[in-house]
Amino acid sequence: MAIISASAMIRSLSLFHVTIAALLLKNPAIVSNQGVIYLLGESMQLPTPRDFNKPTAATAFIAVLFALLGLTDLTALSLSDDVFVEFWGTQTPVRCAFLFALTGYTYMFKEGGMYAPRSYDYRMSAGASLNNSIIFTWGFLELAAWFWVFVTLRDERREKARKLIEQRQAEADRL
Repeated sequence: MAIISASAMIRSLSLFHVTIAALLLKNPAIVSNQGVIYLLGESMQLPTPRDFNKPTAATAFIAVLFALLGLTDLTALSLSDDVFVEFWGTQTPVRCAFLFALTGYTYMFKEGGMYAPRSYDYRMSAGASLNNSIIFTWGFLELAAWFWVFVTLRDERREKARKLIEQRQAEADRL
């Protein structure tokens, strides 16, 4: 059995999203100046966008999206046990796949990257603004957290099934 339950991990991720939303509304430079963003950005040779130095309409919109994501996840935590397992059992692989694709795209299609266009039109391409250290760091850390939730959910489901089998076997032995 895991040290931390899946619901506790999801609750902490949801509260983290709400906290990020508040920071992006008040002072987005706090987010962009974090050491982990600088470290991962430099190690992956990704630029750090200057758009996060002061509050803008874009950072406010991102804050609203993070708040919505955090609040809906907190609401989904109150589901009954059977629905909880089904909901998060289907939700986490989808999130992991999306975050893996986003993180992979950010790295593989960066300027000078393996699959990046080799012309001057790179800066004008549609996905060029996704290739930065903030998106990569967010995607990478979220991917790691949601994969941990996924593994914990599978472990909890297996443990619950094992206990049910033992209970049914004990009932059958009593008869």
